[in-house]
This record gives sequence, structure tokens and C-alpha cells, in this order.
Amino acid sequence: MILVAVVALWLGGTAFWLLSSAAAALMLAEWAGLMRSSSRRILLALALFAGPMLFLMPALGGPGRDAVALLVAAALLVMVIGNSGRLGVGLLYAGLPTAGLMFLRDQSNGVGWTLWTLAVVWATDIGAYFAGRAIGGRKLAPRLSPNKTWAGLFGGMAGALLVGGLIAWITGLPTACLLLGPPLAVLAQIGDLFESWLKRRAGVKDSGRLLPGHGGALDRLDGVVPVAVLVSGLVAGGVL
Repeated sequence: MILVAVVALWLGGTAFWLLSSAAAALMLAEWAGLMRSSSRRILLALALFAGPMLFLMPALGGPGRDAVALLVAAALLVMVIGNSGRLGVGLLYAGLPTAGLMFLRDQSNGVGWTLWTLAVVWATDIGAYFAGRAIGGRKLAPRLSPNKTWAGLFGGMAGALLVGGLIAWITGLPTACLLLGPPLAVLAQIGDLFESWLKRRAGVKDSGRLLPGHGGALDRLDGVVPVAVLVSGLVAGGVL
């Protein structure tokens, strides 16, 4: 999956839009499944979601404030027409990080910004996995995710610091990015725990069956959601 994402990221344009939009649609469908939404509501949400996703296409509108406004409008329509606040929130959950990643890719150093954002999350997951298995110890949030440990969290933070710092240095990102890996790793873990909470409420182990043994799109991208939204917001606001 990382290889596919990196190739699409490098190509940019329509290739990156296609992968991002497909992942977002899967995320929304899986969210609807966790909410036990009816087929009618799911189709309504996906139909309304298609508009903002098409607008994100570089050949049409591309990422920007208008795309975000369309996402908010689509979410409100789902809430009103579909009478489902949770599904409207899910539309934003899937759409905002997608718009954020495409916005980052559209910057002058787009490959660097987007790769750094994704790599911090990937390094967090990998570092947390190996540190958790090697060290073990006290559980991080046993009621939400019984396998996560404090050792895994610190291992993820260390991985994000090393990998994020290296990529930031190689791609010439602002100096602040050299040290932002650890706090973003914590944010990614919060995103992971939030998705674990959703699955626990729904009584399921995985959000979907996209990758046998590894779960669905939500399971793979839960950490990307908050990190992509925050980083794109900081870049758009001129903080980074």
C-alpha cells in the first residue's frame, strides 16, 4: 500500500486524485457500516460525496476553500435529507483529510509536504508495532485497544521523529518539521484509538475487508485523518 501511495503521490494530478478519492469513498462506506446506516442513506451519502470529490479533481476546481465548503454543504445535506448526523460527520471524516492531502500535494514543494505527512503516520505505526512487541508493558488504553502499550506509543514517537526529521531535511521543509514528528505521532495514535472506539461500539474487529488480515480503509488510514487535517490547516494558515 505504501508503494502504491508513493507512486501516485509522485505522479500527482489525476493519479493522486483517483487514489485519494477511492480511499475516501471506501472510508465513508465503512463508516456508514459501523453506524449501521440503511442502504438508502449510504447511497445518498456517497452520491452527495461525489460532488466535492469531483470538484477536487485538478482539471476542475482542485483543492481549496471552495472544495471544503462543498464538503461541509454535502455533510449538512446528509444530516438534513438523510436525517443522519453521524453519517454527515462521517462524510467530513473521510473528505477533509482527502482535501487536505490534495492541498499539500498542490503546494510548490507538494511531494515533500505530502510525503512527510504520510511518512510520519507510517513511521508511527511501524515504530509502535515493533516497540510494543519488543517491550510490551503497561497498556495504553485497554478498554479501546487492548494491544496498544505505552512502550508502543513512545516507539511510534521515536519513529516519527527519525523518519519525519529525515524526510523534512531531505525535501527542504521548514525547520519546525524536523521536530514535529512526536506530537503528530501522538495525534495519529489518538486517531487510531478513536477508530477503535467506533469499532467497539459497533461490535466488530475490523472496519472492512479491504485487506484480509489487516482490515479496511478506516483501519489503515485512521491515523492519517487527524494528521492530514492539522498539517494542511497549518500550511494553509501560514504557520508552517
